[in-house]
Amino acid sequence: MKPVIDMEYHTMTERLVKIMCDKTQNPNPQFFRVLVAYYFGVVASNMRCEVDTHDRGRIPINIYAINLGSSGTGKGYSTNIMEKQVLKGFRKRFLDETFELSAQESLPQLAVLRAKKKHDGDPDQELERAQREFNSLGPILFSFDSATAPAVKQLRHKFLMAKAGALSMQIDEIGSNLLAQMEPLITFLELYDIGEIKAKLIKNTGENLRVEEVPGTTPANAMLFGTEAKLLDGSKTEEEFISLLETGYARRALFGKSRPVRAKKQTPEEVYALKTDKGSDDFLTELQAHFRGLADIENIRKVLSISKETTLELIDYEIGCREKADDMPEHMAIRKMELQHRYFKALKLAGAYAFVDGSSELTMAHLHNAIKLVEDSGAQCDEILTREMPFEKLAKHLGTLTREVTHAELMATLPYFKGGSTARNEMITLAIAWGYRNSIIIKKAFSDSIEFLRGESLQPTDMDKMIVAGSTNITENYQNTHVKFRNLHKMTQKAGYHWVSHHLNGGYRNEDNAIAGFNLIVLDVDKGVKLGMVRSVLKDYKYLIYTTKRHQTVDSDGVNLGDRFRVILPTNYILKLDAVEYKDFMSNVYESMPFQVDDQTNQRARKWMSHSEGTFEYNDGFTFDVLPFIPKTSKNEERVINLKSQAQMDALQRWVINNTGDGNRNNMLHKYSRILVDAGLEFNGIYQNIMDLNSKIIDKLTEEEIHKTILVSVQNAISKRGT
Repeated sequence: MKPVIDMEYHTMTERLVKIMCDKTQNPNPQFFRVLVAYYFGVVASNMRCEVDTHDRGRIPINIYAINLGSSGTGKGYSTNIMEKQVLKGFRKRFLDETFELSAQESLPQLAVLRAKKKHDGDPDQELERAQREFNSLGPILFSFDSATAPAVKQLRHKFLMAKAGALSMQIDEIGSNLLAQMEPLITFLELYDIGEIKAKLIKNTGENLRVEEVPGTTPANAMLFGTEAKLLDGSKTEEEFISLLETGYARRALFGKSRPVRAKKQTPEEVYALKTDKGSDDFLTELQAHFRGLADIENIRKVLSISKETTLELIDYEIGCREKADDMPEHMAIRKMELQHRYFKALKLAGAYAFVDGSSELTMAHLHNAIKLVEDSGAQCDEILTREMPFEKLAKHLGTLTREVTHAELMATLPYFKGGSTARNEMITLAIAWGYRNSIIIKKAFSDSIEFLRGESLQPTDMDKMIVAGSTNITENYQNTHVKFRNLHKMTQKAGYHWVSHHLNGGYRNEDNAIAGFNLIVLDVDKGVKLGMVRSVLKDYKYLIYTTKRHQTVDSDGVNLGDRFRVILPTNYILKLDAVEYKDFMSNVYESMPFQVDDQTNQRARKWMSHSEGTFEYNDGFTFDVLPFIPKTSKNEERVINLKSQAQMDALQRWVINNTGDGNRNNMLHKYSRILVDAGLEFNGIYQNIMDLNSKIIDKLTEEEIHKTILVSVQNAISKRGT
């Protein structure tokens, strides 16, 4: 088969679609292609056009479509173009002329058949009865937006008697109307393939006579419009819609979808030119005349031929679709069904294209035009099926809130947040887990036994926009700014400079003026911790370390104060925490560190002093992950539980175990030994610590393996340290 990428869209359709895109300022063509395809199917089916296939006999032409678009898609405007301009002449001529002429020809034939069935029946009397029956069925509808199953069958009966016309159901706002229209939608499932439906047996009485069944088929078309958000709302509506797809609409319908797309920038003059393009209006006028001509009685019950070559191409496409479907897992039942039956949708659509082109044959070009659109439709169906699950919607909803909410508020606001407490709590748990992976933090708090939820959508840190405020004054005149991380040393090494890791309102440094939002963590190290040890611990992280004023100085007693320095860690996200939350957050971070830090520096407005005579050094690596340390979150609860399970270990041992990604015991102990070497420990101390940690891990290494591998490396490292 010719590659789909090399196929072209239907020429007439594309001209119409371009006009719609221009006039609605919506650059998404798929929505409009499906819309046009549906109306072409309406035209062909009302004229009872059929394709005379080589293997299945005559197949009626009809189109089912599901077209979803948000407000602003241009559904109303494009529908008006099709109904009020393109099909205006066809509709009027068909209703006023063609249908009546077809009925005048069909009813006498029906009367003769009924008379023959009665053996001694009078054709004239049967014709009179048929005419009364025909008139009693009421006026025909070119299309309708709601129905009942009996009404559908009644209208179909009139179309059968006339041997013309088609059932065309167009439901707008399907998200709001789906549940009310389930009955006709299920009825339409039967009508798609060849236009047949089983009659309902009702009791025959003097007041309620059963009409005599008329043999034949009546094509049906269906267009379901609506917004994705309203239809796929996670509630009963979504459940019934997915059920309809499973029951058969997936294999029958063409799918279109349009989301709001920012149109390219244009001047008012350019937009005006597109909306008032005379060439477009002339083309629409030409199409109106063309479609009026298609309603000519000579085209009624037109039969399109199809060549063997085109048939073989269709069969090749069918085989390809089935093979792809067979490779899909069983749980993707709707996708498999849709894919398996694309060939049949393509056949019907190709017939519609052929009819509106005025062709007597369904050509290879028509088939390729149809396959091109049907493949796009399949991709749109896949998008619809990969819809957001209710817990994803809940996480996103919570991420947009600026205040805490209760279950009751969520139940009143969200149609999918229903059910008992168990179901709701399960959804919240899933939302928290999904949010964690998608930069949304959901916090839980309890007050008087009532659970409150609050979410925050986290913004990734831009390494060129580190949040700081600085001043040459301890308290006043702080200037808020953003600094590139690689330039932070210009601030930390500036003489007489004070800085904080938050912005401040009014430039005055106090807690009340601190603006929530930070992306730097500052660790103040002044308790005899070796700088080399910290380098080793944090070697996988991005950081800036700068030494402070008392680094390697001697106190009044002549004692060397050792290494005094600060570690600045950029975070992976910007966090917006209030004073209490920030204090708890920093306490959590301090608790996780494998070296001692000043734990009294957990205030948002904490000031740091630069040191122009000190040294600084950068390291490249991962940004610090803040998620496990945010108070009132499930990840922090997991971290706390993990810490309790590791209570027999010291801080450094916990750090090594929790930060050795591959879980390899040998690698973990090697990493531990290197940190101990950098901390300045001698061989015996390192040996004792290694054996201690080894005794606390599951499936510990043998002492022989430790001696042959890890301790050999330790001895070599100590020797190099001595040189």
